[in-house]
Amino acid sequence: MNARTLRGKVAVVGIGETTYYKHGQSPDAEFKLALQAILAACGDAGIDPHCIDGFASYSEDRNDATRLAVALGLPRLRSATMQWGGGGGGCCAAVANGAAAIATGQADCVVVFRSLAQGQYGRFGHVSATTTAATVSGERAYLAPYGVISPPQRFAMRVRRYMHEHGVRQEALRAIAMASYHHAQNNPRAVMNGKPLDEATYDASRWIVEPLHLFDCCMENDGAAALILMDAQRAADCAQKPVYLLGAAAGSGPRFGSFAHNSIEYASGNFGTVAPDLYRMAGVEPKDVGVVQAYENFTGGVLMALAEHGFFPPEAANDFLVLDNLVAKGGRLPLNTSGGNLAECYVHGFELVLEAVRQVRGTSSNQAARNDVALVVGGPMVSPVSDLLLGSGDVL
Repeated sequence: MNARTLRGKVAVVGIGETTYYKHGQSPDAEFKLALQAILAACGDAGIDPHCIDGFASYSEDRNDATRLAVALGLPRLRSATMQWGGGGGGCCAAVANGAAAIATGQADCVVVFRSLAQGQYGRFGHVSATTTAATVSGERAYLAPYGVISPPQRFAMRVRRYMHEHGVRQEALRAIAMASYHHAQNNPRAVMNGKPLDEATYDASRWIVEPLHLFDCCMENDGAAALILMDAQRAADCAQKPVYLLGAAAGSGPRFGSFAHNSIEYASGNFGTVAPDLYRMAGVEPKDVGVVQAYENFTGGVLMALAEHGFFPPEAANDFLVLDNLVAKGGRLPLNTSGGNLAECYVHGFELVLEAVRQVRGTSSNQAARNDVALVVGGPMVSPVSDLLLGSGDVL
């Protein structure tokens, strides 16, 4: 095994989250939500918050590490990292960055978190003045003048191209959405708990941008989630069963971010180079993965990501992506077992990492039959994307 690895060196010792709200409905400010999630994670781990000496986040989280350190009364702050890139592509990379700080002796106890209060700062899905201004630059200069101004518009074109090239039917996307809603019905934290989805409802729902129906698109929510990382040896002294990092990877394929949608891998989730790095570090193969939490900005991205992680060839998507294969009880590959971005909550995908921890611990509301290796996929169709593989002590 290559010595340059995170495998088995760092563990998740605590997880915490706030109540999840529909966008704009949180009674608390973003900063307070972050503190609530962090304190909940400390309580879960059974540690004093003053043990924290590092923070990691992503997607330009507005809650500055220094301010968090002051509010928590920390003796000192040793590490503060922010993963580049918007959206949820950094949800796994932020964990990797925090773990790297611990593995290299730059910190002993790192909180990784994401906090959102859209009532305070505005909706992510709302087209703002900056997207329709008289002068735009970068990728938007090639899109906005032609009316392509929202995320569903941008990503639907990639999904449609992929479906065309590989003969993927709409039913495959529907199965992904239905799996998330199916699992949300057993999860009391889920915003869509008590609101099941059936085939007829999915099929009758309005188009957002073809091939994306309403239920193919992630929610918009307020809330915060956090986890605590420690050195694997220290983790054994915490209150919860340690969940170990097996592997982590982040990045982008060649020219994925080319302007004017000129990428040589246009119909891609962007995991062609990332997934092999992940499996190499973790020392596992796709067949070893028992459960997957895959970031659904849109169901089409999940389709691409699962294929690019080796669970099926693209041409087999229609046969593999059926509801029975994706549910926790009896499914070949249980998917988004808390409800995911579609039906639990959209905290830029960080809630997916917490659900992977619960799966390995054996405490999920939708426990998979094989839970010793859990994969988290962050941000299909963006750049950079990121991955995590978490596992139990028996895997090491």
